[in-house]
Amino acid sequence: MATVTLKKGEGRTIKAGGAWIFDNEIESILGAFSDGDIVSVQDFDSYFLGYGYINSHSKIRIRLLARKRETVIDEFFFRQRVEDAWRYRKETGETDSCRLIFSEADFLPGLVVDKFEDVLVVECETLGMERLKNMLVDILKEVLSRDGIEIRGVFERSDAKVRELEGLPRHKGFIGKPFDTRVEISENGVRYTVDVKDGQKTGFFLDQKKNRLAIHPICRGKKVLDCFTHTGSFALNAGIAGAREVLGVDASETAIEQARENAALNGLSDRVTFRCEDVFSLLPELIEAGEQYDVVILDPPAFTKSRNSVKSAVRGYREINMKGMRLVRDGGYLVTCSCSHFMEPALFEKTLREAARAVHRRLRQIEFRTQCSDHPILFAAEESYYLKLYILQVLVER
Repeated sequence: MATVTLKKGEGRTIKAGGAWIFDNEIESILGAFSDGDIVSVQDFDSYFLGYGYINSHSKIRIRLLARKRETVIDEFFFRQRVEDAWRYRKETGETDSCRLIFSEADFLPGLVVDKFEDVLVVECETLGMERLKNMLVDILKEVLSRDGIEIRGVFERSDAKVRELEGLPRHKGFIGKPFDTRVEISENGVRYTVDVKDGQKTGFFLDQKKNRLAIHPICRGKKVLDCFTHTGSFALNAGIAGAREVLGVDASETAIEQARENAALNGLSDRVTFRCEDVFSLLPELIEAGEQYDVVILDPPAFTKSRNSVKSAVRGYREINMKGMRLVRDGGYLVTCSCSHFMEPALFEKTLREAARAVHRRLRQIEFRTQCSDHPILFAAEESYYLKLYILQVLVER
């Protein structure tokens, strides 16, 4: 095993409990290695820091797996990690359709696994996990089988651009035998058909599960606008909760077609309708037409994926929320989200305050929420905390 020595004063992230070592933190590497191998990491004074896998093609040169010198990184080690992750989901009550493995937050950096009933969707973001993927899939199936859950199929969605930063090609396809990739799931009393092959990301956004449930009380009997609806999850929750009229909007025709199918699946087509339009263009048109809604939901894609573009993202969030607030009737509600890790909670709150001042609205906070517990936030891994959601009452200034 090669030994990596850090420069003096470096390694602050892993010493604080994180998992990443960047290329510019390394002083030397003693011994031969191949990319993806497990290496030993030590401080400048030879103090042992842990074991991790290495990739010379990535700026994140090493991702730490274990911190004790006596730990053996073998199949038993990974089985324990998987068992711990599954036990956590069982204890927190998230087992039907859930994020089963959440990368650094489950101490398996670079691996994401979503479970949709009896189907697994695997995303490998790093070379180290790419080499371990098949073994980990076998372990996952074995661990779930002990609880009577027989996995009928596994699909890989390693098609995100982040793979290129690891020197890896984008890839998606079956791991094992082919199967029907349209999977029906149920969440909060709402049924969905999830397309794990061609849907966005792994096919469905599980992280908003409890947030979707949280909007039920404010939607009963109301007129609701759901922006960036994707396959209709917030819109359908509003419908199930008893909203009298719901409009969901998204720019993807594929997503809208799926949303309409989901509405029909739940018997909601008469009250929950969808339009394929660009939200940024539609909102000014609705304002100009004098439209007003009891509840407006804003769940946009991440406006920034790096610190360099945060200022631009702030402008985007401010503009979209100003328009959203103007569409909420006096005393109605705004449900607004940011799924960007770099849009930190304090900055998101500040941006909402600025948006409210600009359109002469007063905001009363009902709830602040984050991602569902199957997407755990590891305090030492800041990147694991990304989703922020406010439920706000919007009041016109008098």
